[in-house]
Amino acid sequence: MYDGDVLAGNWRRPGKGKIPQVPAEPDLVVEDAESGFCGAVVACDKEAVTLEDRFGKRRLFPLAPAAFLLEGQVVTLVRPPAEAPRGPARSASGSIAVQGLRARVARESRIYVEGVHDAALVEKIWGHDLRVEGVVVEYLEGVDDLPAIVEEFGPEPGRRLGVLVDHLVPGSKESRIAARVTSPDVLVVGHPYVDIWQAVKPSKLGIRAWPEVPRGVPWKEGVIAALGWRMEPADAWRRILGAVSTYADLEPELLGRVEELIDFVTETP
Repeated sequence: MYDGDVLAGNWRRPGKGKIPQVPAEPDLVVEDAESGFCGAVVACDKEAVTLEDRFGKRRLFPLAPAAFLLEGQVVTLVRPPAEAPRGPARSASGSIAVQGLRARVARESRIYVEGVHDAALVEKIWGHDLRVEGVVVEYLEGVDDLPAIVEEFGPEPGRRLGVLVDHLVPGSKESRIAARVTSPDVLVVGHPYVDIWQAVKPSKLGIRAWPEVPRGVPWKEGVIAALGWRMEPADAWRRILGAVSTYADLEPELLGRVEELIDFVTETP
């Protein structure tokens, strides 16, 4: 099937030989040397590549040295180079980037999000915009105590509070809690997803859709198991966040809500 013995020599020690590096371009067909899984590249980030075989089955593989076979030859897959930017430089949110930015002194107004993952995603996409406007994002570790947190914050004109809530849908626990916040200087908005992970488009991770997790099963752990990822939630989140680079990688239900919060807390009274 292959020319020569692919297991001979130093293919597991690329520093000792000349293993070619090949960009993992879409539709490139390669074979995982360890498992024998053969498929076309459908997604790639700085840590892993997703292959799809001829039956439509997809698997995720780390970008390890000398880990793949291309036309029978051992290769190291690498992330394809990014295209050179065109036109005015833009931030990850799509806004025109401010060159030589010095962060504005923080406003009294704040944006609160539910957890550390939410904060990391907002920072990655809107961090530039927030520094231009002088808006600080903090996380709550849940919204069960939201009314008391709002009262402690002390919202007033010029000191506004915006809150981003997960799973803010009619009839949910989150919607009942949010309804108890009535200050005109507080805006509570949310997205329909159980967890902020779902706000990342599945295609960015080489999957068709986020798995359905049965009730009673911790959501993150259920997703990891359904996808066949052998990793802890923290590692899974790093992989998910690493697949996100611009606003186009996120679902519109999240994009609109974050933009709404930024406009609210920066509006001049």
